[in-house]
Amino acid sequence: MAEETKQGRSSPLGATVSANGTNFCVYSKHATAIELLLFDCVDDARPKRVISIDPLTNRTYHYWHIFVPGVKAGRIYGYRVDGAFDPSSGMRFDPDKVLLDPYARSVVVPKNYSRDAARMKGDNAATAMKSVVVDVHTYDWEGDTPLQRPSSRTIVYEMHVRSFTRHPSSGVAEERRGTFAGLIEKISYLKELGVTAVELMPVFQFDPQDAPSGLVNYWGYAPVSFFAPHQAYSLRQDRMGPLDEFRDMVKALHRTGIEVILDVVFNHTAEGDHDGPTLSFRGLDNPTYYILEQDRSYYANYSGTGNTLNANHPIVRRMILDSLRYWVREMHVDGFRFDLAAILERGESGQLIPNPPVLWDIESDPELAGTKLIAEAWDAAGLYEVGSFIGDSWKEWNGRFRDDVRDFFRGEQHSVRNFADRLIGSPAIYGHKEREAEQSVNFVTCHDGFTLNDLVSYNSKHNEANDEENRDGTNDNRSWNCGVEGPTEDLMVEKLRNRQVKNFLAVTMLSVGMPMMLMGDEARRTQGGNNNAYCQDNQTSWFDWTLLAKHADVHRFVTLLNTRRHLREFEPENERICLTQLLRRANWAWHGVKLGHPDWSATSHSIAITVEIRREKLLVHLILNAYWQPLDFELPRLDDALGNPWRRWIDTALDSPRDIIEWEAAEPIPGYTYRAESRSVVMLFTEI
Repeated sequence: MAEETKQGRSSPLGATVSANGTNFCVYSKHATAIELLLFDCVDDARPKRVISIDPLTNRTYHYWHIFVPGVKAGRIYGYRVDGAFDPSSGMRFDPDKVLLDPYARSVVVPKNYSRDAARMKGDNAATAMKSVVVDVHTYDWEGDTPLQRPSSRTIVYEMHVRSFTRHPSSGVAEERRGTFAGLIEKISYLKELGVTAVELMPVFQFDPQDAPSGLVNYWGYAPVSFFAPHQAYSLRQDRMGPLDEFRDMVKALHRTGIEVILDVVFNHTAEGDHDGPTLSFRGLDNPTYYILEQDRSYYANYSGTGNTLNANHPIVRRMILDSLRYWVREMHVDGFRFDLAAILERGESGQLIPNPPVLWDIESDPELAGTKLIAEAWDAAGLYEVGSFIGDSWKEWNGRFRDDVRDFFRGEQHSVRNFADRLIGSPAIYGHKEREAEQSVNFVTCHDGFTLNDLVSYNSKHNEANDEENRDGTNDNRSWNCGVEGPTEDLMVEKLRNRQVKNFLAVTMLSVGMPMMLMGDEARRTQGGNNNAYCQDNQTSWFDWTLLAKHADVHRFVTLLNTRRHLREFEPENERICLTQLLRRANWAWHGVKLGHPDWSATSHSIAITVEIRREKLLVHLILNAYWQPLDFELPRLDDALGNPWRRWIDTALDSPRDIIEWEAAEPIPGYTYRAESRSVVMLFTEI
């Protein structure tokens, strides 16, 4: 092997295949020695070959690199890294541990993988996750590209890959349940439901053992890699299987016009706190990858999971950007939802940075232009940036929409004014930014918290199965059980719950902004009151497809809502005006039970709004009655000469199929008064 071939290159990072072999490159500033380990099988207790990387000839700056002839795609590898073990100075090198390559495109997991072995002293080669050499350019995309659907025409469906098809009732063959391949079989369902984007809960390789003893980390917010798809979500368990199957899924979704948004976790890793395992980053260069406390033997914990990634460090920042570019360029992903995104505003000491480099890098990167960027604009340490998140292109999960809509429909006092603001795009929150209406991602439920069914069925969380004595999960649910805690055979309670579910769905889809719904809410999926089912790989989390028949009226209701949203006319994305301009130009008015007299008082529980939609030549009147009695609302007078009466599209108090009518068949309403039943949403329209 020639000397220059042995030396390798410092770029790109990771394992890069060429005709003659593979170049390996990894970053470590503080290591004193690094070994590249080549394995034949994932379960091997010893590497087939150990190659020392010479710190004199094979190190450029802090990049350790070597070219190994003959190594082809599919080869399993890892690293052992030596250096100081001095936690008080932040150094935690452990030369006994097999480490994942942070840039590995594929990760394999041994049958007897052990998180404990990575935490305890001693060699863990037989039980460690390992990296795989990948050639990403061999896949045939058949002309596929990211869809770049306008946000104004987007309906997001948040879902868990495994939960979607794992239940036996899914109709998917047993071996395909809970996989990317299984999801492909259900794309027609998503298309018929009318959603335009799936937001997948974490699909980066994660550590399922990062959970209390006897339970699993089911949600996947425990990443060990930012480039590799999660192996367990693949029907194919060969070394390239997860990669190809993920791409098959993306390609299939794109063919039906559905975008793929990934829930990405760049705020922490599965390596946990100071007692956690050494899987990759900790053993490569601990003070580079993590924010440490003043006592550097401890980790800053703004994520609530034991550690915080040092996202604004130049090396970590580059890794995050490289990861995002990779998922867009090579995996054709359409967007990202950033878990606890406010953490990315923190610097190396945990302080807030006025202009965080990593966020501006993401926003301004030309390869990411047109990619949907959605921030969960808070963290676990109390930082709450909804309405003030940095940048010009970031959308935000509007947590205040969730809270204020819940408050309104459960009958809270002082709720009507905030609720009304959420209906029209939350200008009180976003108006100052002069941004498009879709900056607000509107949702009432998401993976974190109650399902929509449980929101109207439980006053309190019931997380006993999580083995944390019901201490975990939020206590701020803003739920109402409609009179009975949990399941009931009381028909009146069930009817009220059904109505409340439709109220929430209607407001989510009719409000100004980009709507998001949670998997299974269209069929009243329940988690039995568990509002933090992160560790429940069972029927608590799985989508029970028999509910579609049981709650066919709810499924029909949301499908027709989505259908009409697709038929709306929108300005081209590059010509769209900002939210404040939209509201200034619109012809709209608030009402109470009397026209032009909205009741903004603390005890008010109802509001109505009339909006003229000029582009569609429609006048819409929306009535929202969260009061516990029926109310008679005056309707705006119409020009009788035109012969176009008010027509009813929605009334959630009516039994299906009259609760929502196909748009063209909407029924005319005589007169100029409408009785809205208690806790109901009514939408009327007329052509102008």
